[in-house]
Amino acid sequence: MTNPKRLGLGIVGAGMGAKPHALALQALTAEIDVRGVYRRNAAELQTFCDAYGFPTAASYEALLADPEIQAILVLTPPNAREDIVAAAAQAGKHVLLEKPVERTIAAAERIVASCAEAGVTLGVIFQHRFRAASKALAASIAADAFGPLRAVHLTVPWWRPQTGYYDQKGRGTLAQDGGGVLITQAIHSLDLMLSLCGPITEVTAMAVTTGLHQMETEDFVSAGLLFANGAVGALVATTANYPGGPEMLVLNFDRASATLTAGALTISWMDGRIEEIGEPGEGGGGADPMAFPFAWHKAQIADFAEAIRAGRQPLSTGVSALRVHRLIDALMESARQGTRIRPADES
Repeated sequence: MTNPKRLGLGIVGAGMGAKPHALALQALTAEIDVRGVYRRNAAELQTFCDAYGFPTAASYEALLADPEIQAILVLTPPNAREDIVAAAAQAGKHVLLEKPVERTIAAAERIVASCAEAGVTLGVIFQHRFRAASKALAASIAADAFGPLRAVHLTVPWWRPQTGYYDQKGRGTLAQDGGGVLITQAIHSLDLMLSLCGPITEVTAMAVTTGLHQMETEDFVSAGLLFANGAVGALVATTANYPGGPEMLVLNFDRASATLTAGALTISWMDGRIEEIGEPGEGGGGADPMAFPFAWHKAQIADFAEAIRAGRQPLSTGVSALRVHRLIDALMESARQGTRIRPADES
């Protein structure tokens, strides 16, 4: 029998993005029991499980039928998510879902609704919220340490090569990914920005595919933002900035400016004091999208497990994930129409 203090977990999907999850789960064995992994390619599944010491599962149905499994970690491409989550919800399994929720807002809303109707917990992986620097900044903002927010600057200057990345089947397509740099790369920083700054009421955007890539979707987006609290903002997100650099979020308040550069926070007070929290490091902004530590995934997975044990919601939920999906939709619609767009209201 599984230790009742450990969360029984099944995993479906084990592609490129599974590595930080696997490393995090190896470090969480006292809290989480990985009882099986399923991937359609049997050879690649065996290689993955051998590498991390996880048991294989004969099928997804076998994971759902295991009474010791309380939750499913979904790591498939976005186009495979809806039926997988619906089946988990119907089986009474909680779900932790790699971002994005799905390719379209309609499909994402159906996923969130299916979990709510089944009464299961839905968490969505946005590990940037779990960096020490991000958590410190969130706590300071919640305590009103800096005064009113006046301006926001978000830059995601990443690089992804054509060969080895966009040449992969389905990469950068609407059919598999649902979009380009916004929904696949910048979505992490956009989610963090919304969690710190609150909702956005208007966007004015431009989205293009540069000559550096041959792909269906956008690799460069710039936008002006208007926040509900009155702050104004500017966004630049790209995967066409060789060799790539760390994302940067700058928040200008009345009493200080806060700069998050990947995992490092610098607070510049108006009276001249400087505070530094966290450590700079790799953020996956270059050619290797997995070049970042797994500690952030570990913290988020641990939060999800504790939320289930405590009967509370995790820090990052399906509902909060819909907010960033609606923002991305508004940015792309503004670029198509060439006008200001208001993100859809929460239903």
